[in-house]
Amino acid sequence: MPDLLSFDADRIRAMLPHRWPMLLLDRAFDVDPGRSGSGIKNVTVSEPFFAGHFPAQSVMPGVLLIESMAQLVAVIYGAQHPQDGSGGAAERVGYLGAIRQMKFSRLVVPGDQLLLHARLGTKFGALTEVSVRASVGSEIAAKGSLIVSERPGADAA
Repeated sequence: MPDLLSFDADRIRAMLPHRWPMLLLDRAFDVDPGRSGSGIKNVTVSEPFFAGHFPAQSVMPGVLLIESMAQLVAVIYGAQHPQDGSGGAAERVGYLGAIRQMKFSRLVVPGDQLLLHARLGTKFGALTEVSVRASVGSEIAAKGSLIVSERPGADAA
């Protein structure tokens, strides 16, 4: 079995170009670089999106659930590249290319802890298909697949 890696919030910030309020991953663990991993997103009532989504019943937007899973994918991908002080993995983080068969089956509300899972699959040139899942406890909140890209010219870095 490969050595699995863990990343706290400070290491995630060093790996990803995202910053508040768009950094949506608190911890990554059981990361098999370039293959799979798990992560945590703690959902708090002070999240800025709850002010308008929805004021009478706070619900985490589905697009942000997808973004949190995509950020985990970026950590899994970035974990295979050493942090050498020149930007490392943050320079390689690409873009979300497609969302496929995403199903939302549970509302995510303040106080929930999202457990995220991602497994990289088939690669098509610069695109990779990834199976993703977000759950709260034993209940699946969202599940589907993403197509992600690596940043153009990343191999030249």
